[in-house]
Amino acid sequence: MQTSTTSPAAPPPPRTGGPVDRFFRISERGSTFNREIRGGFATFFTMAYILVLNPIILGSAEDKFGNHLDGAQLATATALVAAVMTVIMGVGGNLPLALATGLGINVIVAFQVAPLMHWEDAMGLIVVEGLLISVLVLTGLREAVMYAIPQPLKQAISVGIGLFIAFIGFVDAGFVTRIPDAAKTTVPVQLGTGTLNGWPMLVFCLGVLVTIVLVARKVKGAILISIILMTVVAIVVNEFAKVKNWGVTSPKLPANPVAAPDFGLIGKFDLLGSVGQVGVLTVVLLIFALILSDFFDTMGTIVGVTAEAGLLDNRGQVPGIGRVLLIDGAAAVAGGASSASSATTYIESAAGVGEGARTGLSSIVTGGLFGLALFLTPVLTIVPLQAASPALVVVGFLMMTQVKHIDWDRYELAIPAFLTIAVMPFTYSITNGIGAGFIAYVVIKACMGKAREVHWLLWGSALLFLVYFAIEPLKMLLGVK
Repeated sequence: MQTSTTSPAAPPPPRTGGPVDRFFRISERGSTFNREIRGGFATFFTMAYILVLNPIILGSAEDKFGNHLDGAQLATATALVAAVMTVIMGVGGNLPLALATGLGINVIVAFQVAPLMHWEDAMGLIVVEGLLISVLVLTGLREAVMYAIPQPLKQAISVGIGLFIAFIGFVDAGFVTRIPDAAKTTVPVQLGTGTLNGWPMLVFCLGVLVTIVLVARKVKGAILISIILMTVVAIVVNEFAKVKNWGVTSPKLPANPVAAPDFGLIGKFDLLGSVGQVGVLTVVLLIFALILSDFFDTMGTIVGVTAEAGLLDNRGQVPGIGRVLLIDGAAAVAGGASSASSATTYIESAAGVGEGARTGLSSIVTGGLFGLALFLTPVLTIVPLQAASPALVVVGFLMMTQVKHIDWDRYELAIPAFLTIAVMPFTYSITNGIGAGFIAYVVIKACMGKAREVHWLLWGSALLFLVYFAIEPLKMLLGVK
């Protein structure tokens, strides 16, 4: 006699929410609406400092013709690009990644590119850089270039930019000043005016102490908290001490903290104007430096944040990496077209992940908050350099921490890394640092009989940098004026 058996009932399918839950795969990734919203707020508040720093960095520089960009317009452009591109990343990439103007790239634009040409030409280079990044993504060359450069040199570039940013912070605050050549002194820079004096300097020094304490205690949003706190201190000091000169911006409360955004810088770029200003070779090298600065920070940030969120697939790949990288390239184009400098993915996105964010919904929340900031430009433009510069110093420290990953016992890598790090702040040029490192690496490898270990892309880059450094002797040799 045959007995019938009943198969155990299959487990019920996991409950899913509405269309928003299904689109962003919120439940599937083990998240909730509350976590995504909380993560979006956390990411915004840890990276909102860029709304203050970017207008100060770009606004304090002048182009070849002595022109300055308007602070209120820069604040609008910075918020607009961050809002739009972060929302696009949320919808198109469905990852908890936020984008805004990249620190490091905006420094290159402000202090290296703009002094050679008009602002519109400089922003045109950013647009070209973004377009080339996008082409590299579509052709698969982005990964090829990433593998061509040794990891220690990538880390050295990040460290060098960090030192450069910190140096700019000290200079902008007046903590470090240049000694006029006419003084016939033995050092090129000095502490303040020989001593530190004045209320603005006190605000800066106090700001550095406050920021490093907050960062050391791992307070979330430490940089933004420091900027806000020291701005309040500066406002109080200015009210009672009647300081005559704070620099580019003065800490005076606006009559109305809310204002319509000023879109005056949107679309102010010239794709090819830079060629007429500095020539093809210099343009190629500048774009190369911009791509390098954008390129590796983005790759490291995307992989690092998605890994922290547990979203890498079983091969260790980022889901939808092609779309994510393409959106990041488009953000660079949008940043240049808006005169906000190149936008890129922010490592501060990890703050949202730490609050439980696992999907692009958190990015939409972050983008929405940047959209609200469009109407607060009067508040954003009262922050003095002395209140914001401590953040640059601490950001420099955070980038400096990459130095621990360099093997200093392998001289063939350590010496090029050292030159990359040292030349950037000492020559006030990121391009010079990258060039020195590349040339040293190629030469050392060749002299050690290891020329075949050097990727052809590095050989070509080193040759370009060699021409760059020797451009004046070559002009004299060829009789070119």
